[in-house]
Amino acid sequence: MAAAPKVIRDRKIRFALVGCGRISRNHLESFQKHSNDCELVAVCDTDPQALAVAVAATGARGFADLTSLLGGSDADCVVLATPSGLHSQETIECARAGRHVVTEKPMATRWRDGKAMVEACDAAGVRLFVVKQNRRNPTLQLLKRAVEGGRFGRIYMVQLNVFWSRPQSYYDSAKWRGTWEFDGGALMNQASHYVDLLDWLIGPVESVDAFTGTLARNIQVEDSAVANIRWRSGALGSLAVTMLVHRQNFEGSITILGEKGSVRVGGVAVNEIQRWEFADPHPDDELVRTASYETTSVYGHGHPLYYENVIGTLRGEAEPHTDGREGLKSLELLVALYMSARDGRRVGLPLEY
Repeated sequence: MAAAPKVIRDRKIRFALVGCGRISRNHLESFQKHSNDCELVAVCDTDPQALAVAVAATGARGFADLTSLLGGSDADCVVLATPSGLHSQETIECARAGRHVVTEKPMATRWRDGKAMVEACDAAGVRLFVVKQNRRNPTLQLLKRAVEGGRFGRIYMVQLNVFWSRPQSYYDSAKWRGTWEFDGGALMNQASHYVDLLDWLIGPVESVDAFTGTLARNIQVEDSAVANIRWRSGALGSLAVTMLVHRQNFEGSITILGEKGSVRVGGVAVNEIQRWEFADPHPDDELVRTASYETTSVYGHGHPLYYENVIGTLRGEAEPHTDGREGLKSLELLVALYMSARDGRRVGLPLEY
């Protein structure tokens, strides 16, 4: 990094939000919950109606494009809730303007674009944060502690399922949805947070072998995918993803089977601990019941906790939990899965040496 990022201690941190669509509500709610430490000073959207709604709801100044926002606002940090294929060029523009960046998942749709984002922020001496709010779910925090504490012993097998519903009307709601250039498919978009768990929970992946299919939706990208996974530790696993569940979201789950323990976290979005069994007792076992929670949202409730770390980092009081380099780990896995499916072969990691 060219220079250590300047910390902000003597005032509220000023955020700008670019993209006022589906996921923007989670960010707006987070700003409200952290109103003692931050303020929203600008919003931006290319859709005049969406922009007008955001301005009316927040009182922030509205801009029709990112360049105008950077020139007309004093935001310290720009939050990108835009189509995924735009994240790279927008991050680079923000970095060159001296602004920190928070980008929604996935950080990019291409490996080279993700690397360019990290390089640009390093060169400008600004922070790059990649949203991984599911890591903050209480169910997954318990599971992370169990893995890090060695409670499983050697991990033998892992299974991840993402069985959700995205009707054709979802993809038809915006021209960029379901495209290779701006969106990515069921793996890159909807299952991105679950692919993130492969490395964050279990460790570095050795290789992947994937199949994808566009079975029902009229889109460029896949609506379904399966993959076999081998970790460097020797653990084996699989991933099954589809957006074709009848009527409504059905399951988002992870199962870990180890030498000394078995855990399944399921529900619609890894929100229910359905099995928790270990050879040796631990105080965390008493937290299982309260860790589970009811939800109809696949986004979970982790955005406010995620912003707690962002704000702490910008104040110089914390280290980033998911910076650009951490974001590259899941992007590398996603690209490897697509390469495997395209070429009909097992793909090893890392992609580059």
